[in-house]
Amino acid sequence: MKVLANDGISQTGIDALEAAGIKVITTKVAQEQLINYINEHQINVILVRSATKVRKDIIDACPSIKIIGRGGVGMDNIDVEYARQKGLHVINTPAASSASVAELVFAHLFGGVRFLFDSNRNMPLEGDTKFGDLKKSYAKGKELRGKTMGIVGFGRIGREVAKIALGCGMKVIYSDSFVENAAISLTFYDGQKVNFSFKTQSLESLLKESDFISLHVPAQKEYVIGASEISLMKDGAALINAARGGVIDEVALIEALENKKLSFAALDVFENEPTPEIKILMNTKISLSPHIGAATLEAQDRIGEELAEQIISISKA
Repeated sequence: MKVLANDGISQTGIDALEAAGIKVITTKVAQEQLINYINEHQINVILVRSATKVRKDIIDACPSIKIIGRGGVGMDNIDVEYARQKGLHVINTPAASSASVAELVFAHLFGGVRFLFDSNRNMPLEGDTKFGDLKKSYAKGKELRGKTMGIVGFGRIGREVAKIALGCGMKVIYSDSFVENAAISLTFYDGQKVNFSFKTQSLESLLKESDFISLHVPAQKEYVIGASEISLMKDGAALINAARGGVIDEVALIEALENKKLSFAALDVFENEPTPEIKILMNTKISLSPHIGAATLEAQDRIGEELAEQIISISKA
């Protein structure tokens, strides 16, 4: 069996696959050359992250493919149902990167309430000449403790975000049409646990009540947050999106930041990824990162190991 990890795989994943007698190829093949490469090398498994797309054309043109794997959660870059109809196995790693994404959300959130994203831009430019002015500009930070975190989408990642929020002393509310009730166990380093119970509420009420809103939903055909949703939010609230580009109307977001309806936003994903709009990139009220939610060493090791386990299991079936 041959595996093409076109968007990469951790060394732990490679080691596990090779120990099972499976060849792993980590050559990065351009999208338009994938069909020829797969057929020439008789690839049986293609592993991708968010960059490579596996659509009907590849599925139809590459009969050697038996497994399509996504290192991560969302599979909107794969024609999943079509592949399964054709008898292919489609696998992903929904739990492996949850903690990493949640921590990035809070990296942005902590930076937002203390203006660190803007401070880090301006200190190298003016820190030696306008230190006092900058200090005054960034002197109205806020604490997270006691504030309300609204989580839209309460799957694995949303729940990890909730755990960190609870640990920070925040009130947590969520909206999810598929999860009516949820229980979270907050586990500490010494084995102690505290249990919490939640009940979903409407998106409208969440928007009105939350000081900060974090989105954790799959790709959508329409915006989850547009101008009308933003209008319901508290004045000075903030939005964080580390889920998928296209769930926030970026034009409406820019307008809300410019008219001070929102205090700041944080984006790890973008509508026009991988070429975000310049107005997004240059806005001083947006904390930015280039789709790195799952990009921690620990998460990549877990992803590689989980993919390897599934591939080995399928190969033995």
